[in-house]
Amino acid sequence: MDPILVGKAVTTDTSGNVFLLPKYGNRHGLVAGATGTGKTVTLMTLAEGFSRLGVPVFMADVKGDVAGLAVAGTPSDKLLQRVAEIGVQDYRNEANPVIFWDLYGKLGHPVRGTVSEIGPTLLGRMLELNDTQEGVLEIVFKLADDNGWLLLDLDDLRALLSHVGENRKDISTQYGLVSTQSIGAIQRALLQVEQQGGNAFFAEPALELSDIMRTTQDGRGMISILAADQLILKPRLYSSFLLWLLSELFETLPEVGDLDKPKLVFVFDEAHLLFDDAPPALQQRIEQVVRLIRSKGVGVYFCSQFPDDVPDNVLGQLGNRVQHALRAFTPRDQKAVKTAAETFVTNPDLDVAKTIGQLGVGEALVSMLLEKGVPMPVEKTLIAPPRCRMGAITDAERAQVRAGSPVGGKYDKPIDRESAAEKLAQRHAQADAPDPGAGNAGSGAGQAPQPQQEGSVGGFFHDFLFGSTGPRGGKRDGIVQQVARNEARRLSTQVLRGVLGSILGGKR
Repeated sequence: MDPILVGKAVTTDTSGNVFLLPKYGNRHGLVAGATGTGKTVTLMTLAEGFSRLGVPVFMADVKGDVAGLAVAGTPSDKLLQRVAEIGVQDYRNEANPVIFWDLYGKLGHPVRGTVSEIGPTLLGRMLELNDTQEGVLEIVFKLADDNGWLLLDLDDLRALLSHVGENRKDISTQYGLVSTQSIGAIQRALLQVEQQGGNAFFAEPALELSDIMRTTQDGRGMISILAADQLILKPRLYSSFLLWLLSELFETLPEVGDLDKPKLVFVFDEAHLLFDDAPPALQQRIEQVVRLIRSKGVGVYFCSQFPDDVPDNVLGQLGNRVQHALRAFTPRDQKAVKTAAETFVTNPDLDVAKTIGQLGVGEALVSMLLEKGVPMPVEKTLIAPPRCRMGAITDAERAQVRAGSPVGGKYDKPIDRESAAEKLAQRHAQADAPDPGAGNAGSGAGQAPQPQQEGSVGGFFHDFLFGSTGPRGGKRDGIVQQVARNEARRLSTQVLRGVLGSILGGKR
């Protein structure tokens, strides 16, 4: 199986080409560098390489230029010069098999997930809730599970929150304290997410993972591109969605061990958004997913400006590294340069810290895993150009790609099936409905004896036995109610005494 050409090493005169070996593609990777240094082009080159190997790729399009993967590039003198300099074999401009996705359903097929699938932890992060409010959300999810109520969309969650508010005392006794302030805060956060278009995401049909792991009839891996130019303006929603998708892959895919090539490559652009303000429990979850998902055949590639945007526990698991230029203008930049230099396997012919600040556009420091998983010494590398368009596409070109999509109309029309909102509405309707037997004059089975005409002998005995209602609505119990109440009090006292006796060690 041919390796993926990353570029040509130019550290020494004898350096050759740098490759990414397919069998180590699931050992994860990092592409870092300042804005405008060529990170996106590097990601496109890697995506094309995996696609030609038959490996599906999922990646977000933050700036709109990743969509160029769907259209063949245009040859130019500069491009052909780079191809000749690197020595790319059989280079030709060509399009890649692409599926466009969009949470808002405008630039691609709608991506949906249910509230239950997202879960309280990630949903709390999307809603930017504090610990107390997230605890109330946990109770809401637990209540839904115990009652078999499906939480599919925001209407379901809103209806259940109202139900919890109306029955707050009983629910607090059984599940834990629920305050009206927390419920109100969650409802306000839901309203804000809905105004941002979140109601389009929380719906059905939910995304099937098999649809982002497709291959073409000729064996190419489909590249799924998520439109994120608007989504990135909601950083919590963007990062939580990608983390949810990665977690779904981790929990759903079977163990496969080490394969000749990955089953899927997942690119996490703007990776710093994933870790910013993430609580320790969430960071631990991310580290666990990244560490273990390799055995599921999934390679995760983070992309960010600085290598220290990724925590050390995660950074240490990224075997394939591409570091574009960093400009050490500020103390923050200088620290990032030092961190980047320390994470590479040293090369005696290369001053890494000095070279990082001198790299040009399309140049990078590269270290890939060699045979037996050993990282190669870092090399200054000319990155190979992709074969697709390095830029945005037109609306007409996007529409043409969508028209030939293999998922067709599978996701374009939402589905609304019976769930928590409908169940609770039925429950309230039944509670408010009048008793159908209340207006019957007959005295059939199960009916209370009907009052007799006032002043009659029968009416006297009826009032004596079953009680009566005064002219101002006051109630007077009859002998039947009094006897029943006294007997119930006697039994409850015996039970309480027996329970207390057993607790305190006394005799019944």
